[in-house]
Amino acid sequence: MRVAVTGAAGHLGGAVVRQLVDAGASVRVLVHQDRRAIEGLAVDVHDGDLREPGVVARLVDGCERVLHLAAVISLAPEDEPLMQSVNVDGVRVVVDACRAAGVRRMVHVSSIHAFSSLPADEPVDEARGPAEPNAPAYDRTKAAGEAVIREAVEAGLDVVTVNPTAVIGPYDFRPSRMGEVFLDLYHRRMPGLVAGGFDWIDVRDVATSILAAAERGERGGRYLLSGQWRSVVELATIVETVTGVRKPRMVSPMWLARSVAPIAVGWAKLRKRRPLFTPISLVALRNHRDISSARARAVLGHVTRPLDDTVRDTFAWFRDHGMLQT
Repeated sequence: MRVAVTGAAGHLGGAVVRQLVDAGASVRVLVHQDRRAIEGLAVDVHDGDLREPGVVARLVDGCERVLHLAAVISLAPEDEPLMQSVNVDGVRVVVDACRAAGVRRMVHVSSIHAFSSLPADEPVDEARGPAEPNAPAYDRTKAAGEAVIREAVEAGLDVVTVNPTAVIGPYDFRPSRMGEVFLDLYHRRMPGLVAGGFDWIDVRDVATSILAAAERGERGGRYLLSGQWRSVVELATIVETVTGVRKPRMVSPMWLARSVAPIAVGWAKLRKRRPLFTPISLVALRNHRDISSARARAVLGHVTRPLDDTVRDTFAWFRDHGMLQT
């Protein structure tokens, strides 16, 4: 089985490629810049930009399956043009290449953020509508990318979509935003916590369900991949238990966090660091608490490991890769 993977050098991509290689697949990957997540793996590396049709056409040529993971994840409003070009226009490039190459199945990795956050007090499942026009740019572009997928399915392409929640876990080379949160907790760089939470899922469990979607997903189907909802305080408590590093005792109420978030963003820019909490991320920490993966469990066999195990394995991986050194 020859499989092409976009976004292979990302956090999720590294986990997916490892599972494909372990399963004996012939893997072809598209890499734009950072190769650390796939270094040492037996894969055929293609360098290039997802937005270039010729690059993607060469990537998928002769492949039976294409796993499209590449995306721009950003909470910065100024990144909207980039998110539009990758998360929407890039999806169209991949779809066109798959159709031209006769790819048997494409798996599109979207996000929980593609769904509407309203009504906030009702469970979220695959019947939930798309992100609203006034939603953050990332949410809107992921929803628009799914619209491209629906058009492709109607035109005859076999595509399955998966929507993971917040991905955490090992193989976090760059690291991700939540990887930075974990490291800041460990190095005592986080002065306080916020009163909010989200649904967190292990990167390895998402990878397993993506491969299951390639095998067993229904053509045109969408599958929510959720893990476990935990507050930021609860997550920090798990980190404290695993590492022995005391978590911050100050917990900001959401109203206060929202009022100081713009200041925190400005301060982070001055220090040339990515802000951990922004007005947009605080919105996310108030939404999508009750998420149903019933369809994914029934069709894909989606299962998740305990969050404590994920955090423990994440810090073991950080330690093995020298990321806990001061």
